[in-house]
Amino acid sequence: MGPHAGRTTRFNLPELSPRRPQVREHRHAASEARVVRALAAMIMTAGLLAAPTEAAPPRGKTAPAASGTNAGTPAAPAIPATQGLAPRDAPQIAARSWLLMDVTTGQLLAASDPDMRVEPASLTKLMTAYLAFSAVKEKKLATDARPPVSPLAHKAIGSRMFVDPANPATVEELLHGLIIQSGNDAAIILAEAIGGTEEAFAQQMNREAQRMGLTKTQFGNASGLPGAQHYSTARDLATLAIRVIEDHPDYYKLYAQRDYTYNNIKQPNRNRLLFVDPTVDGMKTGHTEAAGFCLVASSVRTAPGTDVQRRLLSVVLGTASEAARTIESQKLLNYGFVSFDTVRLYARDTAAASYPVFKGSADLVKAGFSGPVMVSVPRGRAQAVKGEIERIQPLIAPVEKGQRIGTLRVQFEDKTIAEHPLIALEAVSSAGWFGRTWDSIRLWFR
Repeated sequence: MGPHAGRTTRFNLPELSPRRPQVREHRHAASEARVVRALAAMIMTAGLLAAPTEAAPPRGKTAPAASGTNAGTPAAPAIPATQGLAPRDAPQIAARSWLLMDVTTGQLLAASDPDMRVEPASLTKLMTAYLAFSAVKEKKLATDARPPVSPLAHKAIGSRMFVDPANPATVEELLHGLIIQSGNDAAIILAEAIGGTEEAFAQQMNREAQRMGLTKTQFGNASGLPGAQHYSTARDLATLAIRVIEDHPDYYKLYAQRDYTYNNIKQPNRNRLLFVDPTVDGMKTGHTEAAGFCLVASSVRTAPGTDVQRRLLSVVLGTASEAARTIESQKLLNYGFVSFDTVRLYARDTAAASYPVFKGSADLVKAGFSGPVMVSVPRGRAQAVKGEIERIQPLIAPVEKGQRIGTLRVQFEDKTIAEHPLIALEAVSSAGWFGRTWDSIRLWFR
């Protein structure tokens, strides 16, 4: 929060009534107001009150208004650099690098060498698909268009959907072939349709990777063929997969399709978890001799006894076989659902408390969060979750709805496991001249 951060309130989240801070703040403000009114009355009586001005609050206490929204489409924060909540308790995974992510809460649950540089193989197609989805969404690419099939695409090695140059596939068909059949030809055709050339498209992939915060990723092609300048990490691939899920939910359903037939050739989805676990709805496989067998898998299950739906994402890189990547991914997902509880701390748009506002048309503003606040902790340890709210002080009107006015830090065993912006749930306009002057006096005496 920097120098503008004011009072910090610490509390045990499961036991706290959200109204308690409001009561304490309200009483404090009322007491302070009585003192200030008395002092102001004495000053007015003596004729010493200066002309109306917007008096500056005490040094180091002011904070500029911060909008709750950003221009454009900002990237979500990358996965934190912690190894996870409980790496010691995680199962043994037969892979070079792996991680388990709780997408619902944004927490890394467990990991092993998640920043190891690896060859992403066909997991590369997550970015190819992301850019293709974006091009369709932005109407730069029509789903019924039939991009030409270049010699490079027609002669693509590895997995293919077998597009005939004399009868090009539609963009919609190419997306199915890219995701379900992992077609290298589909990847190149889409790349050339969007970027002009695959090389130019790879530059777009890298720009998007930078925007997403994939600091240890570089793409050299659209399909995932090996290359010295083509690499990523489990952490970056998890961030990318989550962006696909959250930014393009309409197309994410393609990742759950078990097979696809094109040009009279039926091919099954290489993600075998789709056939053995009904809660798995994605996501992508990859394999080269150097990369080994890789799988990004995602599953949604309802927490027992609640209405909370949890999505977990596993990334398993460098296993020995197709069967191994399936078994190890299933092991990780089961571990996450069985060993962790998801705790809902606050509902969306529900007031957590009310806080004083200076120079405003109202004395208090309701504060809360733009979305539900949930955290995952080891099973049975919910009572160990504590919260710390740090507020911008003094808060001076006008206050916009959605404006950030503080930060909630959620702690577990003295470790911060999540941070959420505290926002104003309502707008507070500026007071009139008298109200602003009155509060300037109050601020002077703070």
